[in-house]
Amino acid sequence: MADLQSFPLFYQIAALLVLAAGFGMAGLALRQPLIVSYIAVGLITGPSALGLTEGADYIDVLAELGIAVLLFLVGLKLDVGMIRSVGPVAVATGLGQVFFTAFAGFLICLGLGLDWLTSLYVAVALTFSSTIIIVKLLSDKGEIGSLHGRIALGFLIVQDVVVVLAMVVLSTLGIGAGGHSSGLSVEGTVGAAALLLAGVALFVRYAATPLAERLAKSPELLMAFAIGWAAFLAALCDYIGFGKELGGLLAGVSLASTPFREAMSARLASLRDFLLLFFFIALGAGLDLGALGADIGGAVILSLFVLIGNPLIVLAIMGFMGYRKRTGFLAGLTVAQISEFSLIFMAMGLTLGHVGERAVGLVTMVGLITIAASVYMIMYSHQLYAWLAPVLGLFERKNPQREQESVDGEAHGRYDVIIFGLGRYGGAMVQLLRKEGFRILGVDFSPVAVRHWRERGVDALYGDVADPDFLSELPYQQAKWMISAIPEHDMALTDADPRAGLIETMRNAGYRGRFAVSTHKDGTVDWLKGIGADLVFMPFSDAADKAVDLLLGEHRRIETLEIPEAEEQKELAV
Repeated sequence: MADLQSFPLFYQIAALLVLAAGFGMAGLALRQPLIVSYIAVGLITGPSALGLTEGADYIDVLAELGIAVLLFLVGLKLDVGMIRSVGPVAVATGLGQVFFTAFAGFLICLGLGLDWLTSLYVAVALTFSSTIIIVKLLSDKGEIGSLHGRIALGFLIVQDVVVVLAMVVLSTLGIGAGGHSSGLSVEGTVGAAALLLAGVALFVRYAATPLAERLAKSPELLMAFAIGWAAFLAALCDYIGFGKELGGLLAGVSLASTPFREAMSARLASLRDFLLLFFFIALGAGLDLGALGADIGGAVILSLFVLIGNPLIVLAIMGFMGYRKRTGFLAGLTVAQISEFSLIFMAMGLTLGHVGERAVGLVTMVGLITIAASVYMIMYSHQLYAWLAPVLGLFERKNPQREQESVDGEAHGRYDVIIFGLGRYGGAMVQLLRKEGFRILGVDFSPVAVRHWRERGVDALYGDVADPDFLSELPYQQAKWMISAIPEHDMALTDADPRAGLIETMRNAGYRGRFAVSTHKDGTVDWLKGIGADLVFMPFSDAADKAVDLLLGEHRRIETLEIPEAEEQKELAV
């Protein structure tokens, strides 16, 4: 097989992109994040396999630029004030999970025979979870606004702050480690860093917003400036000895106060994803398949700790704080993997000479295992909870008062209609049915939506339509209709569908009223009626029918008005 290095550079990059796309499609079919696919491309094309990318320096350059852009975007959105907004549970859970995971992981690593410094690095790397992966999975499931989703996002923000601090510490430890070319002494490096921070502070105070406003007249120029600024500070910090990662982060923080940070973040997200492709390819290419096989036992032990131990830590903390075991379990599953920052963290340790390639390979193997497994755990989280619920009572207080407080009380009275899903579609039905005199109970798994409707005088409950225990406690005895207006996502036609679960659970509970459900797919109408739905709404189709009726009615009215006018014109002409 010809060496990839013998071909022009453009051909090399094209080949890697085609491979990445092919492996990405395979990973998508298996419902795996692209990180796994890209690392697999690196493994196969790296020196330990086909050797196609051996000596390809351009991959390392693009990977380093990708890390700078990634940390630039992290800095761009870094707002410590957000920590206060997510509440004490996010801070307590985030910091508690980081501490207990690091402590237990450190002991496990020592037990596996690793030295204390390597054990410390690996243990800290195990504490970070992937915000990107979790947000994507929760969004796909429609749970990003649920109580457990909001708590998970809160402690992921706390983790982001911790990982930033950890990288700052590593960059500081790198001073004088021989990782830079400035030739400055430690004192000179500290002085240069002080001047750099002072310069950035002045830039933020006097130049950031005016300059961004001027550049924003040309969005392309604003993006070019953002990339150039991130690369410049990354190179400057690396020259001083603090590392490219800290420079990229500092560049983002310096522009975080401008009103254009969201625009920059949105436009640079695709570039970040493209450049990180090369980071993960480089990471996979640098792995020794033989070394990975040698550490498979340790990787499995640490993976089980992350997959089982991390969720249990979160579940225990949230249960102690007064949350239900279901909420704690669903939130805990979001930390059942390590993140791309874990790999970056270990790569920094390797650069500083604190850890060896074997430790990086060990953490990478843990990452591959936990990311692959946690995707399925989160996808089938409700089924997992149904299996494990009997043994999870240990983590729930007799009176989970914190969760009750989060929705401002309970519903009361008798109801004609119970509506699940208080978004735009369900909320509109609530308003129209109330005008007709119906007594309505709304149910949603977003505390924000529940508060909103309670403030408007609607009885509303926080709850999950997939939770049989919650459904059985509803005041459904007098209800004539149960309506599912939950936004539809890509769901298989199985009992896992929440609409099927709602109908089955309530029929088994003795409900004798009727069911109405919504769908956006023509092919599911007969199936929904077959499982017991009395009425199936098709919001887009129904709205289109109503719109056409209104349009035709207006058209006929106009034609009726135009006929007398035409006759009048004829009379005037005569």
